[in-house]
Amino acid sequence: MYPYLSQTPENVKEMLDKIGVKSEEDLFDCIPESVRFKGELNLPKHKSELEVRKIMTELADMNCSTNKKVCFLGAGAYDHYIPSVIGAIASRSEFYTSYTPYQPEVSQGTLQMIFEFQTMMSNLVGLPITNASLYDNSNGVVESALMCCNTTRKKQVIVSKALSPSARMVLDTYTHSHNIEVVEIDIKDGATDLDDLKNKLSDDAACVIMQNPNFFGVIEDMKAACDLTHEYKKTYFIADVDTNSLGILQRPGDYGADIVVGEAQAFGIPLSYGGPYLGFISSTDKFMRKLPGRIAGQTVDRNGKRSWVLTLTAREQHIRRDKATSNICSNQGLNVLCATIYMALMGKKGLREVSEQCAKKAHYLQKELCKSGKFKLLYNKPFYKEFVITSDICVDKINEALKANGFMDAFKLSWFYGDEYKNTFMLAVTEKRTKEEMDKLVKVLEGVEC
Repeated sequence: MYPYLSQTPENVKEMLDKIGVKSEEDLFDCIPESVRFKGELNLPKHKSELEVRKIMTELADMNCSTNKKVCFLGAGAYDHYIPSVIGAIASRSEFYTSYTPYQPEVSQGTLQMIFEFQTMMSNLVGLPITNASLYDNSNGVVESALMCCNTTRKKQVIVSKALSPSARMVLDTYTHSHNIEVVEIDIKDGATDLDDLKNKLSDDAACVIMQNPNFFGVIEDMKAACDLTHEYKKTYFIADVDTNSLGILQRPGDYGADIVVGEAQAFGIPLSYGGPYLGFISSTDKFMRKLPGRIAGQTVDRNGKRSWVLTLTAREQHIRRDKATSNICSNQGLNVLCATIYMALMGKKGLREVSEQCAKKAHYLQKELCKSGKFKLLYNKPFYKEFVITSDICVDKINEALKANGFMDAFKLSWFYGDEYKNTFMLAVTEKRTKEEMDKLVKVLEGVEC
């Protein structure tokens, strides 16, 4: 990397003299000679700023963004509208230079922002406590499952196969090292098979995890599943939600969920190559001292003035990290800020309007696409903004046609589910999609031959 470093030989010598080392080689005495890299890295020679900018621009132009093609992709990350005011406020200097909230006396702005985020999220999901925050939804699923196992001292987690495959893969990775058994519940007509859940529930289960709307976009009977779960002592129900859907769907707290996890990417956070996103956990008071991440509380200072502090956070979270509840909780900055601005800007009516637009447009597209009979809805179940389509046409052919006509690929379910979902694809519709875009999509797909 030497050609890209700005230090001069004089700078290097001065630094080595300061720490009492004769050469750069002496810095690496602790590394065995046999594993040290010899020679020079195979990197191009240093270039000017102008040359580097040109190279980086050419590389960036190779990417396909939503500015270039229309996006009907979903499966956990969605092309929602981001109001311009979010970037304008989030880029103010008092936010991007804010100090870590360990010291409340110099962190009032950051702590208030976290407090406002937690308050709005708690109102949205119907549970009293929300953390700030986690890397993404998959991380939230894992942390909530581990929290239940640690609380109940049980070693079994029950999870629906209609939960996001990526979340289930991350869950498998974590539970394997913790010697926790993962029991999967079958899918029936695109939804979680509640009879299978009933048969597999026992006192050994620490929790049941279900997603709503599920990975296929189907709206689950969460209350029935929650009631089944609560028939067993110390077995908790975890609801994994699309925050965007809560403008019109029932709040998880209202049907009895003990923990709610989800992804707030829909709230003002762009589709940035899969992250970073904004996973969150909300819970009942039972898990107040078990939640990973940070919780900001409201108080008054010695003059009686309203102020904010970190509260209910274990000391180990900051200074004895090997004993912390979790260390995967660093998104309480920019992403939380963007989501907070989004929720404050939209308000109750705005959030409901976005949800209604997503649902209505998704149902319009599904009906138009299935009119001719060439394409069919795989699961005839209520859905929100995402649905699965099946046909006799190879999905690769469909995607070739979409790319040639200004669309991004449709989501190919066989990526995760194999030949069981051959010739099926999933479409997601957000408030950004227009009637013209949807009608064009239908026309393009109708023209694809087997």
